[in-house]
Amino acid sequence: MCRWLAYTGEPIPPAALIIDTQHSVLAMSQNSPLGAETVNGDGFGVGWYPTGKPTDAQGLRHPYVFRSTEPAWNDQNLREISRAVTSPLFFTHVRAAAGPPIQQTNCHPFRHDNWLFMHNGAISGFQQIKRELAMDVDPLLYAGIQGTTDTEVLFHLALTYGLMDGPIAAVGKAIRRVEKAGEGAGIQFPMQGTIAVSDGETLWAFRYSTQGRSRTLFHSADVPTLRKMYPTAERLDLFGDHAQVVVSEPLTDLPGVFLEVPESTVAVLDPTGYHHQSFLEA
Repeated sequence: MCRWLAYTGEPIPPAALIIDTQHSVLAMSQNSPLGAETVNGDGFGVGWYPTGKPTDAQGLRHPYVFRSTEPAWNDQNLREISRAVTSPLFFTHVRAAAGPPIQQTNCHPFRHDNWLFMHNGAISGFQQIKRELAMDVDPLLYAGIQGTTDTEVLFHLALTYGLMDGPIAAVGKAIRRVEKAGEGAGIQFPMQGTIAVSDGETLWAFRYSTQGRSRTLFHSADVPTLRKMYPTAERLDLFGDHAQVVVSEPLTDLPGVFLEVPESTVAVLDPTGYHHQSFLEA
């Protein structure tokens, strides 16, 4: 349905990954070999956490978001912004609309306080179960739903179920709620996709589908290892030792740079590095 990328590590201009790699997100928007749709031209979004000190009294780092209904390859503002800013943690997403209209409020990533959320995939039969799911959203959070996508409802379900206190448990509970509603409506495989969530410090990336055949997801090998593997690769000089990427498709053809995240898994990227654990296994 869409493609996305999330980065965490030493601050870099987002353009280094959005535009300047062999198989950049910009390139994916025009030709996505591993995607369900080859072209993802129904809007895009970038969410980034600023460098420097936390931005509020509670010590939380709040993100900025730029979203557009333009195809990513056709938006000069994306090229300008992604080169002008630097960030230690950013999301980018290119959209292929699967029903909800093409409008800014339907473009990912979605934001609430210091949290960012994006999704590649779909809730099958969403229109049949939309009201049931929306009624489960905390009334204090419901007004924050500005668009019409399944992803935004899923995000607000996770917020309702305690995302701020335990992201893995909250996303799991939100997905199980979707599956329960889908089962009640006779939908065989309600949930499909990969999800990225961040609070500005840690990045969680989920790969899960009810059918067990999820959208692709990859993470980068650690940079010190890559420098040993490719000592003449000057491009690696752009990245610090703690740079980590999770992405829908590998950004380069070089062997060993990107490793597949297993099915039914949550990948966790934080200052200690990358690790993963099983998620919602049957």
